[in-house]
Amino acid sequence: AEREARARAEQRRARLRHEAAVASAVASGARQLLAHVEVSLVRADQERTSAEAAKGERERELAAERGRGRDLKGELDKLTDSVHRGEVLGAEKRLRIEQLETKALEELGVEPAGLVAEYGPDQPVPPSPAAEGEELPEDPEHPRNLPKAFVRAEQEKRLRSAERAYQQLGKVNPLALEEFSALEERHKFLSEQLEDLKKTRADLLQVIKEVDERVEQVFTEAYRDTAREFEGVFARLFPGGEGRLILTDPENMLATGVDVEARPPGKKVKRLSLLSGGERSLTAVALLVSIFKARPSPFYVMDEVEAALDDTNLQRLIRIMEELQESSQLIVITHQKRTMEVADALYGVSMQGDGVSKVISQRLR
Repeated sequence: AEREARARAEQRRARLRHEAAVASAVASGARQLLAHVEVSLVRADQERTSAEAAKGERERELAAERGRGRDLKGELDKLTDSVHRGEVLGAEKRLRIEQLETKALEELGVEPAGLVAEYGPDQPVPPSPAAEGEELPEDPEHPRNLPKAFVRAEQEKRLRSAERAYQQLGKVNPLALEEFSALEERHKFLSEQLEDLKKTRADLLQVIKEVDERVEQVFTEAYRDTAREFEGVFARLFPGGEGRLILTDPENMLATGVDVEARPPGKKVKRLSLLSGGERSLTAVALLVSIFKARPSPFYVMDEVEAALDDTNLQRLIRIMEELQESSQLIVITHQKRTMEVADALYGVSMQGDGVSKVISQRLR
């Protein structure tokens, strides 16, 4: 054991000597590397300083070039606007020349070249005719009787004077007689049409009057019958209560409205908005049933009319439905079992275990 311990200690000392040699070599290399790094840092600092100086110089040059670019762009925009204005002005001038050429051809029947050759500004202007009250000199060589050079201002003034005289003269229409005959025939035709329209208007007004009278008569009769039935039906649905229909404008039956006054037993309200949901629903049903009784129909369709009613009010409504069954057919959409009990036939949708819906019907009576 002692020999083995000495051998292990010798191996450990040999390993430590080797590690010490390696560490010494690493330390020596690290010192050399540190020296190189310090030299590299100094050199990098110098290069960075020179690079920053070069960057500042380049930035100044770039700012100067950008300023020159903006100045050049401004000059280019000015030149572009000038060229554009020149093109627009040239197009306007060309359009004006084309219009003048067209006007010369249409109004004067002269080609532009011939018009310029005969009446251009290089041609002498003949003397103007004598104005009203003016006496021309008898001497042909007098300056008033001789042609003179073209002066635009004088000729424009002369043109305006001639245009005023032309407007005062007015236009002569050689087709005035033919146009008068055509207008006279047109006037005659329109007069006949106007008479027909007046006659038709009178007939329509008479028809409207008769329809209004008939509508007023039918509405008055229907209102009276419905109001009478409403008082009875309301008293049945609300035992001890009062209900009636009131016209808002009895003097004008064609434009009047109808107000419903309902006072259930034990309440002193007349406005429907102060009633409960079930009372409002039952009042509406009372109005519908009153219309049914006043003007019977072969069948009626009711959709969830008793949804908001309790058992007592529902029983009263069912009794009225049984009365309506005597003269009409009732189609009632409902979820109330008591309503279904008084039906002659039931129709509904059922879903069985397979998840498929089907329509079923069942006759009860």
